[in-house]
Amino acid sequence: MSLNANDRAIAGFTMTGHALVHWFETSIPIFLVVWLAEFDVAVGLFGIIVALGYAPFGLGALPGGVLADRYGTKRLIVLCLAGMSGAFLLLALANSIYAIGGGLVLWGVAASVYHPAGLSLISTGVSERGTVFAYHGIAGNIGIALGPFVAATLLIFYDWELVAAGLAIPGLLAAAYGLSADFDPIAAADELDEETEETPSSLADILASSRALFASAFAVVFLIVSFEGLFYRGMLTYLPEILQDLPVLVDFDPGPALEGIEPGDYIYVGLLVVGMGGQYAGGKATDSVRPERGIVGIFAVLAVLALVFVPVSELGLGPLVVLCGVIGFFLFAIQPFYQEAVAVYTPPDGRGLSYGYTYLGEFGFGSASIAVGGFLLGSFELAVFFSVLSAFALVGAGLAAVLWARYR
Repeated sequence: MSLNANDRAIAGFTMTGHALVHWFETSIPIFLVVWLAEFDVAVGLFGIIVALGYAPFGLGALPGGVLADRYGTKRLIVLCLAGMSGAFLLLALANSIYAIGGGLVLWGVAASVYHPAGLSLISTGVSERGTVFAYHGIAGNIGIALGPFVAATLLIFYDWELVAAGLAIPGLLAAAYGLSADFDPIAAADELDEETEETPSSLADILASSRALFASAFAVVFLIVSFEGLFYRGMLTYLPEILQDLPVLVDFDPGPALEGIEPGDYIYVGLLVVGMGGQYAGGKATDSVRPERGIVGIFAVLAVLALVFVPVSELGLGPLVVLCGVIGFFLFAIQPFYQEAVAVYTPPDGRGLSYGYTYLGEFGFGSASIAVGGFLLGSFELAVFFSVLSAFALVGAGLAAVLWARYR
């Protein structure tokens, strides 16, 4: 079924915003490899600094959701795009790990409003919600793949400071585009009567709405998303560094024509490209599969994939590439399912607040795995790191099973 004009306008606007949020987000692990060498800092300490930088990306989602309900989604998304670009321009001027941490904090604050605003806009403005969630996810994965690909490629030729500044340019252009975007943000929310419904505006209103949310099935959804965030953030933050240190890639010679290329970076990018297929498949599947059921199955697969990472990596380059592709597919296939679960279990007039809590769990609490991962990688064998990720996935699967059994 083709999208109507309003759906197309919202899809284009949110796809652009989603792509650029992740364009910036996933370029950071590529810079992390450079920063570890540039500033000669232990991976554990740098993990804490990067975690503190990423944390506002999630912690700011809750106030971002409140602002989306009160002031409108379009305005916030435009400010998000401009703010992220400005943060990367400041990051390009950093001359210490603490200045880098400050630049990442500024990026996280700006980026934090996107997901509650963008997903709230889709959930209330789009008729073909499942399809646009799928397209929205694919756009995010395009940004997720292009960000590290462009960063890794440019770092072969240019200093990291210049590359960071260059990555800001698309965000500035997108902010300018967003100012002219035209659509109805509540076209699909027939049950929302603007004359009688009020969005949370005071602290008392927010607390009352929050109590109502967490007295419902949303409390379980929130925990599910938090554990997904722990798995997602830990995996994607450290995978470029892990891949570079694997014996199969340390001994790999790309030849003189590709001198300077780090093969691990491009395996990582390949994982993210395959994730686009996972996003699309997951988004389309939400039209026919209950979100709880899909979440249980995908979490179970991710738990197994994490456990077999180390033994498969010892089998050679081919098995490693295939495994990374499978991880990428399922890592992103789960996201449309929990986004749909939020839409199923929350009222439309509080959708911004709901998605604010969702991404507080995903990117705020989830960022704790960066600090945990840095400690584990610096103190234990690699298998311990992946065992902890597997445990996160198994807890998430159990919570989804509870949601399925109790609330379906």
